[in-house]
Amino acid sequence: MVERVSATPEALAMIEKIKGMHGPLLFHQSGGCCDGSAPMCYPRKEFRVGAQDVYLGEIGGQPFYMGAAQFDYWQHTHLIIDVVPGRGSGFSLEAPEGVRFLTRSRVFTDAEYDELDKIGRPPTGAEREPVLS
Repeated sequence: MVERVSATPEALAMIEKIKGMHGPLLFHQSGGCCDGSAPMCYPRKEFRVGAQDVYLGEIGGQPFYMGAAQFDYWQHTHLIIDVVPGRGSGFSLEAPEGVRFLTRSRVFTDAEYDELDKIGRPPTGAEREPVLS
């Protein structure tokens, strides 16, 4: 099965660290200006997924959503979430650790895209029951 999102080993290690401090997490990439175009990490119970947000899968066992407008631009790519030194948003949970999550990507192969085309568009926040714990 083709995944729409994955994470580097470094990002997975940071996810585990943050999860140990804050409990279940949720990732969201909104496509807004500035930090809104970066993946943001929140305590799962403190972020409300919008009806139009698109569920892309999980990284480190944590759900990853993207704003619908941004998904329209990124739908042909596999997202690879990485972590790099630097200051991200003050609202994202990795910021106090002196790192920020970053989205890298690659275009799906023809075979991957054909498989995704058969599956159809991923579910939205309105179509997927939120998991709070």
